[in-house]
Amino acid sequence: MTYRRSRTGNPRPHELPHYQALLDDTDWASLATACGTGEALPTALASIIASDPAVRAAATDYALREVTHQNTIYEATVPVALYIAATLNHPAIAADDADVPPHRPTLVRLLEWLSDTAYDADDECVAIGERHFGKGFLDEDREMRAFRDLRPAIFSAVHLLLSHDNADVRDAALVAAIPLAEHPVLTAHRAELLDHARHLLATSTDRHNRDRVLDAMKAWGHDTSALENADDIAARERYARLKAERDSWWAADGTGGYSEDPPF
Repeated sequence: MTYRRSRTGNPRPHELPHYQALLDDTDWASLATACGTGEALPTALASIIASDPAVRAAATDYALREVTHQNTIYEATVPVALYIAATLNHPAIAADDADVPPHRPTLVRLLEWLSDTAYDADDECVAIGERHFGKGFLDEDREMRAFRDLRPAIFSAVHLLLSHDNADVRDAALVAAIPLAEHPVLTAHRAELLDHARHLLATSTDRHNRDRVLDAMKAWGHDTSALENADDIAARERYARLKAERDSWWAADGTGGYSEDPPF
């Protein structure tokens, strides 16, 4: 299945369309989602930029749930991602709106979804797909390929938030920018991202964000030992232990053929 649009062609990889054009020009009903097709997405996406925080939160819940399941990039994922990126600086979202319990600020939640989606289409995921399905994996997974091609456009919106006044927004933007910056035309931004990464490590205790940043710095060839704290070291050792246990479980008898669940 492919990413299709009703009245316009695919946007240029480095150009972020206007959110209203995406809403109007996408044939949402023809696009697969986690739960069916996307005919209800236009209403939900339009409500993400509503002035009422409660309406915004409910719409965000619905729209993201439609394209989030088991790390899969669906047909509707690409236009949803582009729409979200195009609205990150909309006045209703860009402001550091107050939490609406149990929801987090819309801007942070949208950045976190973009981050998760970018990691679901990153180079590591492609390598895993190629090991299992061959070198033509991306030719078959057209939705993932479409998302990867449009990373520069999405990055252009995320990049603007790296210096946001709110620390949660800045950190969420950085963690989203890191996998997007794997695109060849964005690698020049890594030096800037490293500066933001060092600042995050000096100020944040968030385990998820620290792990993402440390992993990226190591992948880019930087020694992080001076930046790690005791919790980072403990987490790294725990992850290594769990990985060893998992690998041992799968290697048992050469088949992974245990009758019990693996130890994780």
